[in-house]
Amino acid sequence: MLKKDSMKIFRIFLLIAVLFSSAIYAQKNDPVLLNIGDEQITQSEFTAVYKKNNLDGDVMDKKSVEDYLDLYVKFKLKVMEAEALGMDTVSSFVTELDGYRDQLAQPYLIDEETNMALIEEAYQRKGEDIRASHILLKLDKNADPKDTLEVYNKILNIRNRIVNGEDFSTVAKAVSEDPSARDRNVKGRIIPGNNGDLGYFTVFDMVYPFETAAYNTKIGEVSMPVRTDYGYHLVYVANRQPAMGRVQCAHILIKYEGNVNDAQREEVKTKISEIYNKIQNGEAFEDLAKEYSEDPGSAPKGGVLPWFGSNRMIPDFIDVVSGMKNIGEVSEPFETTFGWHIAKLIDRKEVGSFEEEKDDIKNKLARSDRSNKSVETLVTKVLKEYGFTEYNKVKQSTFDAVDSTIFSGKYKPANLNNYQKTICKIGNKEVKQIAFLNFLIDNQEPIKSVELSSFLSNEYKKFIEKEAIAYEDSQLENKYTEFRLLMQEYRDGILLFDLMDKKIWSNAIQDTTGLKNYYQANKEKYFWGERADAIVYTFTKDDQVKKAKKMAAKGASVEEILTAVNDQFSLVLTTDRNKYEKDDNDILNQVKWELGVSKTIDWKGNTVFVQIMELIPPQQKELNECRGLVISDYQNYLEDNWVKELKQKYPIKINSEVLNAIK
Repeated sequence: MLKKDSMKIFRIFLLIAVLFSSAIYAQKNDPVLLNIGDEQITQSEFTAVYKKNNLDGDVMDKKSVEDYLDLYVKFKLKVMEAEALGMDTVSSFVTELDGYRDQLAQPYLIDEETNMALIEEAYQRKGEDIRASHILLKLDKNADPKDTLEVYNKILNIRNRIVNGEDFSTVAKAVSEDPSARDRNVKGRIIPGNNGDLGYFTVFDMVYPFETAAYNTKIGEVSMPVRTDYGYHLVYVANRQPAMGRVQCAHILIKYEGNVNDAQREEVKTKISEIYNKIQNGEAFEDLAKEYSEDPGSAPKGGVLPWFGSNRMIPDFIDVVSGMKNIGEVSEPFETTFGWHIAKLIDRKEVGSFEEEKDDIKNKLARSDRSNKSVETLVTKVLKEYGFTEYNKVKQSTFDAVDSTIFSGKYKPANLNNYQKTICKIGNKEVKQIAFLNFLIDNQEPIKSVELSSFLSNEYKKFIEKEAIAYEDSQLENKYTEFRLLMQEYRDGILLFDLMDKKIWSNAIQDTTGLKNYYQANKEKYFWGERADAIVYTFTKDDQVKKAKKMAAKGASVEEILTAVNDQFSLVLTTDRNKYEKDDNDILNQVKWELGVSKTIDWKGNTVFVQIMELIPPQQKELNECRGLVISDYQNYLEDNWVKELKQKYPIKINSEVLNAIK
């Protein structure tokens, strides 16, 4: 196998990991162990990385220390050469390293304590399904304080009506601005309103403030007004039950058509009851679903529905299915707004343990609006840690430069480059007016007009969050030693790989003349040992073994034997012919190396025999027979010569007294 493969990459990064943990260990009076060119490596630096990565234990004998030092020196030489060639300034290198940095920085740019609390909270909520209704009064997320207060007071009055005895669903139908609360005419068809009923849901199914209000409200109670990007809500909790998880069901549906009356309802109920009786009398659910079900999507599949959670089905269906505990259980007929159903439970996936669910929750949290909570906490800490100064007059003058064209997505201020005053300061970074105006320009899109000052205040808050996180990002190398060292590992690893590829690996493959010359000069290294040209016969049934052995002994060809044995029983016999070296094949190791047919042996539950066609004495390998091995050796040869050149270019000086102290 060539060195330019995934294992080589792994070894390089492992080498870097074991070698680079440097500056943290340096001390003021730390003696210098090693000089490579202009670079100095101290005793503590080398000793620490050696101890950390000495896989043979803590004993530092003379050989192991010196071997490790040799490895360390070669690594340093190659990285110094990559830097001297300017490979660390190439745009492709910078882009690749920046990409790695973005990934590595992410865990540092959240508030871990808040994040873990959110994960634990989400897991607790995942264990419960909630059925809730709501009343919505719409309000733009950028609404000014006056309009916000007006809507808040209005919904608070609605809540008082419900608390004082009015029915939630009746009030929702009358006042909610969620259009699904009332009957709707869609292309001539009347879609019944839900009176505010949202059905069942669980964690991550709703926006975070709404979800929190629901989980903090008891059954039969109505929440205080809760604000989301849609407006103000009242949440009424009708039921809470242990999580259904995810289920797969089949169902038979006899559906209602048009405006339902008592006669149609009775007719449908009678028909579903007849089907249920057939199931009770032993007829197959799947066959009856194909014959009678009026759900065109599932009927041809025996009634089978896709996997679903509590928020993917109407609540009357969920009420029935969540109560079914045994796989294969069939429900009694039940009614929904669609008609009458019979359900059969096919499979269920319960909510797993915290460790099983943790990664999935973490991924969903990152895409959820609740991740803002972690960001807000981090921003507060960053501004407190580094200091935050705001220049209100400059801020206001910047706001004054924005007009209503921002709402049409066409805002472009005149003389943009003139806005160079400092609008705020985070740590030692001065943030200019132009940065905020460019933020507005880059993020503008056509939206409904609201009060401009409120809109700008919200956008400025987002801008400060972005700047605070960017500032924290810029401080990671100074703030976290492990991050700095990890970035150093990635940097040097990419440099080392790129240089080795250019100088050694690809060069050895492409230099066909050099490869041939190396092979000719070192032919004695590439010899075949004693080999056997052999056919391995493997059987899945023993009754054909004697027949095959007899044919082989009489000189029948492999094709003739395969045809005779597999004529009636396909794939009873398989064969493999190759030239095997001694100790190169476990099956060949169990038979005598002599011409002819061997005894039968048991190999991994199958009966096997070997036919040796020719015994081949040791002989020279041709280049095409050992090309991979020759390339690998040629790469080593090139690397050794290159390292000798580097040692001339970057003189090495080892302090023997310090080295002896380490040993």
